[in-house]
Amino acid sequence: MSQTQAPAGAPSRPKPAAPSPAKDEDAGPKRPVGIRRVKMTISKVDPLSALKLGFLSSVAIGIMIVVAMMFLWFVLDSMHVFSEIQKLLDTLNSESLLQVGKYLQFSRWMSFAVIVAIIDIVLFTALAAVSALIYNLIASLVGGLRITVTDE
Repeated sequence: MSQTQAPAGAPSRPKPAAPSPAKDEDAGPKRPVGIRRVKMTISKVDPLSALKLGFLSSVAIGIMIVVAMMFLWFVLDSMHVFSEIQKLLDTLNSESLLQVGKYLQFSRWMSFAVIVAIIDIVLFTALAAVSALIYNLIASLVGGLRITVTDE
């Protein structure tokens, strides 16, 4: 059995110590495990991010406007509301009132719904970006919006 020894004058390395039994580092009072709460501050909103979110939200709302208008027209048509209005206008026999009957057509309702949806998309998108800029301005003055986030 041979043992390797360090040459004379070379520093000797200490042998690694045997593992000691685990110490109880949390010997003090233990904190109960529960919901952790973290307070955060929203100090800045990226205007481009708000613009994207506003655009996508307004497109969804615009689609809902068109679908709701279509649904409303079909419900009123199935209840024969438009035919009764047309009969009333024919009975009154006034040229200016007969022009009102043109606006009861499905294509006119859908054109109006699409125009309202486009205006909604443009205005809501611009409003989202301007709102982010206004929030950033106010947050720089007062520090932002403090929220508490919980981890359950």
